[in-house]
Amino acid sequence: MRGYGRSSVYSSHEDYALEPIVRDMLALLNSLQREKALWIGHDWGSPVVWSIASHRPDKCEAIANLCVPYLPDGFHVSTLMPLVDRTMYPEDQFPYGQWDYQVAYVENFERITKSFDANVAGTVRALFRAADASAATKPSRSASIRKMGDWFGGAGSAPDLPLDTRVVSESDAAGYTAALARNGFFGPDSWYMNGPRNADYAKTSVNGGRIDIPVLFLHASYDAICMTDGTKLPEPMRAACSNLTERSIACGHWVAQEKPVEVNRALVAFIAAQRPPLLQ
Repeated sequence: MRGYGRSSVYSSHEDYALEPIVRDMLALLNSLQREKALWIGHDWGSPVVWSIASHRPDKCEAIANLCVPYLPDGFHVSTLMPLVDRTMYPEDQFPYGQWDYQVAYVENFERITKSFDANVAGTVRALFRAADASAATKPSRSASIRKMGDWFGGAGSAPDLPLDTRVVSESDAAGYTAALARNGFFGPDSWYMNGPRNADYAKTSVNGGRIDIPVLFLHASYDAICMTDGTKLPEPMRAACSNLTERSIACGHWVAQEKPVEVNRALVAFIAAQRPPLLQ
């Protein structure tokens, strides 16, 4: 994915919009000499996979997405606002709900990026945290980023928290830290700078954005930002996906790391249930 690992790093925000990233994924598929794939996405990978399915369903056997549901009008603050739980996030206190952090990137990109870069190892340890049921009962930290100034309470740098090994191992954390230190956070943060472009791209979906291929969506029940269990957030996905399977896993946002057995079990069951089965 652009900006991460050993993928290409670009210097302009618009290079991290969904349209060129989808082209990247289709080029990857072509390089593997495959006509179709089962695409699986998480976090920003989910809008990428949703975009592949909505623009090039001919390149999909099926898709599975974790945490981030489909928004046929594009993954953008403007499309998220009507879905905010105003009981949890009163408009006078949290005008953008839990999506405040996305506005913060747009308004103060340099400051937030600098705060991540200031202590990369600390940033990795701070971001990769497990969650419990209490996350579903209180506003997410992401709802106050503009007020605080950055993700770290305005400190300008991540605190030195202990590693949460329930989510990430020492070796994986070291790998993430090395890659992010090498590339910096300009690329990863630039993914948030393309809301209008991504909304315009959504308008070019085939079938009016309706997705008829088999879809699996995994809810992370304690994901405070993408709280989909019992909220309005997944409603557009349910209306737009005609062949949708949903499963819930009791964990936080890093569902694949925190509950790998449960995630893999759900994926295998979904794949095996297709007709004809995708596992041959």
